[in-house]
Amino acid sequence: MSKKDKSITLQGSVWMTVDGENFGGKGRIALLAQLAESGSITQAAKAVKMSYKAAWDAIDTMNNLAGESLVEKLTGGKGGGGTRLTRRGEQLVSNFKILEEQHRQFIAQLDKQAAGIADDLLLIKRMNMKTSARNQFLGKVRHVKPGAINDEIELEIAGSQKIVAIITHESTQELGLHIGTEAFALIKASSIILMDDVSNARLSARNQLTGSISRIQPGAVNTEVVIELPGGATLAAIITNESATSMGLAVGGTVTGLFKASSVILGVSG
Repeated sequence: MSKKDKSITLQGSVWMTVDGENFGGKGRIALLAQLAESGSITQAAKAVKMSYKAAWDAIDTMNNLAGESLVEKLTGGKGGGGTRLTRRGEQLVSNFKILEEQHRQFIAQLDKQAAGIADDLLLIKRMNMKTSARNQFLGKVRHVKPGAINDEIELEIAGSQKIVAIITHESTQELGLHIGTEAFALIKASSIILMDDVSNARLSARNQLTGSISRIQPGAVNTEVVIELPGGATLAAIITNESATSMGLAVGGTVTGLFKASSVILGVSG
């Protein structure tokens, strides 16, 4: 992941074909325009950084595909001859400039409509990520506490909520985790312990996320409880039906999800 945000802009160029064959684009039209200005194939080729032979090959190809001459040779005269565009060649250069300007305006308008496309591409990529972990949170690293073997990583997610993870020092280096790095945290729903009152409790679990129950889905043995957290994120927990009943859980009730820092898996976008 890049350390700096980089914007994506749309670009494009006009290229013409005749019956599926490449006729030319900006480079070949520039050759014709330079030829019209200088009257010399040598000078025109030099101006567009093309060899003399390549210039004539391009002109021959365009003449053949156009079905008529775009360039004609002049013989004799005071200047000893030269080359010039035919009326069809002049028309082609003029019309190409018009098309190129229309194309530039189209791309500029499309680029405006595509504002934020980088963020959307990353979002789509994350949405396509497949994992068995029920809980997936995106956030930024706010604190890194290195250790001899394991590191403590603090991730800030939506709503200024904090998730603490314990991973190996080697993993921290391989993932390139540092303050400001965007990363995601994965926690299995079965790793979440629910408590309805933690005000007077002393707990060893580093992660304690409190929110409102938005959904309860009973199963044959277990119940899935979904907690809506401040900022719009949700935390899902799988507990036994017996626990759900004894706790008197209900939609709208306040509950805290607890999980160990060692239960958190961290990852970054590749």
